Amino acid sequence: MAIIISLVALAGFTAAPDSKEAILKRIKAPMIPNKQINITQFKGSSNNGNNWKPAFDQAMQKARKGKGGRIVVPAGTYKINGPIHFQSNTELHLQEGALLVFSAEADHYLPVVKTTWEGTFLYNYSPFIYGIGLKNVAITGKGTIKAEAAETWAKWRDQQKPAQDESRDMNHKQVPVEKRVFGKGWFLRPQLIQFFECENVLIEDIKIEDSPFWCIHPVLCKNVIVRGVQFNAHNLNNDGIDPEYSEDVLIENISFNNGDDNIAIKAGRDHDGRASKRSSQNIVIRNCKFMGLHGVVMGSEMSAGVRNVFIDDCSFAGKLKRGIYLKSNADRGGEIANIFVNNVSFGEVEDCIMITSKYKNEGQGYQTDIHDIYFNNITCQKATGTGILVEGFEEKKVRNLSLKNISIEKVNVPISITNAEGVEMQDVWFGGKKGLTTSK
Repeated sequence: MAIIISLVALAGFTAAPDSKEAILKRIKAPMIPNKQINITQFKGSSNNGNNWKPAFDQAMQKARKGKGGRIVVPAGTYKINGPIHFQSNTELHLQEGALLVFSAEADHYLPVVKTTWEGTFLYNYSPFIYGIGLKNVAITGKGTIKAEAAETWAKWRDQQKPAQDESRDMNHKQVPVEKRVFGKGWFLRPQLIQFFECENVLIEDIKIEDSPFWCIHPVLCKNVIVRGVQFNAHNLNNDGIDPEYSEDVLIENISFNNGDDNIAIKAGRDHDGRASKRSSQNIVIRNCKFMGLHGVVMGSEMSAGVRNVFIDDCSFAGKLKRGIYLKSNADRGGEIANIFVNNVSFGEVEDCIMITSKYKNEGQGYQTDIHDIYFNNITCQKATGTGILVEGFEEKKVRNLSLKNISIEKVNVPISITNAEGVEMQDVWFGGKKGLTTSK
């Protein structure tokens, strides 16, 4: 492939982004009232343990009436036929040995709620754990959350295309969100955990197993902490953490083992994203262990923009297809900017670093501006595809890209850069040799 590199000084920002230190200083854990509510006090509503949903509903209502509290779930298995809908100022604390098993019966997740699906606003089945318009919410503890009969949900993907196409058509035609009603008969799988338009969110230490769709999905949220979570989620499209239209987000100390992206930063699809003007920004990712499809992704649904992301001190727990992956296409628009990746190591991948404006070669009219991207101190043991791949558009190049202190020990194609400008390369090594060499 052609390599077009311009070794020039990187241009400065038009406006200085927030520093990592300033972001971390703003992010605070939610304040939860010191009141305990034990879920077992509602056991009589559980139909002899066959359905704990009424108990969780009653506990949440008690928390609401008491202006908040901590709902404690002791060790044991809790079958739940339907969603848990959160209240403000409430923590759901799963003690070690507690297992929440959500039903695989789709009708249990009706009526529909306002959500997004692959970046389009619509009404769909309720996520299993859901909150909208709340402040101060938390899910903590050493317990586990999973979907019952994951294979049942997996079968939906082969049936989802009519709804997927309809939702995207509504997006492009700017159909009012209130008229985008899906749910029964449409086969759009619900997320496991979604907080929508919430502020001060904490998800800490829990274990997550197979989900119908994305696992943790904060949408339009501010001040979010996801910490110490362990994933063992291998169902179809089981992304680990997908912040969308969200800001001031801290993701740290996560152990990923996912069937899809570990972290995928989203900001809406096409018209919906551009109209929202709510970029995902000021995000810190640190001390994570990656294993699954891709390590950290930005896009492809990112039309409102992804800005000011810091990825630090992360490593791998197993194989990945791609390590760091920035993806967009000519349907999206927006920008991906001010991305800082430092001290990250990968084992075996297909591509170590990939930046593309041509994801699936789709779209027209809305080319994304990808710029001010900084990689420093990145190592990779083996890349069976390409070590570093960058492709912009001729009319809108990827610009201001810094690649420093990068070592890929074994690689098929070392580097491919097309339609990029302002690329700075320093101490970039392939197969133990500096520069554009190949080591199979």
